[in-house]
Amino acid sequence: MNKLLNQILFAFILSLITNAALALDVQLLPDVKDGVVIAQIQDPERAVGYMVGDILTRHIIVTIKKPYKLIDESLPIVGYEKRYRGQVLGIDLSDIQHTSKDDGDKVIHELTLSYQVFTNKEVVKHGALPTEYLHLINLKSHGKEVVKYRIPSFEFAISPISLFGQVKVEEDMSTFRGPLLLDNSLEKKRLKTLLIVLVLSLLGLLYMLGKHAWLPRMGGPFARSYREIRKLPNTPQGIQQAVSSMHASLNTTAGNSLFSGNLEQFLVQNPAFNVIKTEMGQFFGLSRQVFFEPNSKHEVGNNPIQWLAQFCRRCRDCERGLVPDTLNTDAKA
Repeated sequence: MNKLLNQILFAFILSLITNAALALDVQLLPDVKDGVVIAQIQDPERAVGYMVGDILTRHIIVTIKKPYKLIDESLPIVGYEKRYRGQVLGIDLSDIQHTSKDDGDKVIHELTLSYQVFTNKEVVKHGALPTEYLHLINLKSHGKEVVKYRIPSFEFAISPISLFGQVKVEEDMSTFRGPLLLDNSLEKKRLKTLLIVLVLSLLGLLYMLGKHAWLPRMGGPFARSYREIRKLPNTPQGIQQAVSSMHASLNTTAGNSLFSGNLEQFLVQNPAFNVIKTEMGQFFGLSRQVFFEPNSKHEVGNNPIQWLAQFCRRCRDCERGLVPDTLNTDAKA
């Protein structure tokens, strides 16, 4: 029972001494002896480029040898405005994290102090995280020895929100300033869109003008005939071979032998060929003159092989589901 009362009395006396030490001007307290406190301070990585609203964080590890003990009430207070020569610094402690660990003959304290900048000027302004003082008490002195340990300040530069006067970027090449980057996301998006349009256009041209069976519906019978007719000479034998090739393609497309007598039925079953109905009648007239009536006249002009090549190309467009171009007997096939 007496031991418990002694502990309570000691705690009460320690509390009174602590409050008295806090009431004293920190400058009146003596500094702690060398070797009692070991501090490791990790300051912010850079000392320039901060603006109003930015937060600077210091991480401090303080090792205190016994019998000295940290007075917790001497830790920095969140929101307390520090002053220098009567002027508010404009840098407030916004958060503090404190943990401690008893390690035998010493106690290890870890402090994380976060300061926020609340000041700004038209030009770069000098700033500093304030000096902090930790109060220590010697437990063996029965409250007679209270000392202080000084955590030094950290100086840095506060940049203005807006620039004042002329600034030459080429002369402001701080290693803390990253490269000036332009946002090219919109240009990239437009370039991708244009590339897609270009690829689709090229595929469309290939589909319409291609002579080989690289894409679906490009290997139809008229496509094969067109490749053959373009190589034939404008001679009676070449014209006869071209007409035969066209008959074979028409028969394959119709599914039976196609002549002028059943042309209407073919057009009903294959409406895509209606646009070249007139040319199909001219073709059968040319076929009749080539195979059956040499003295009869046809309506395909003076260059039958050229007309046949263009007519075959229009048939190829129809079998591909495309709108055929205008027949031009004056142009080369």
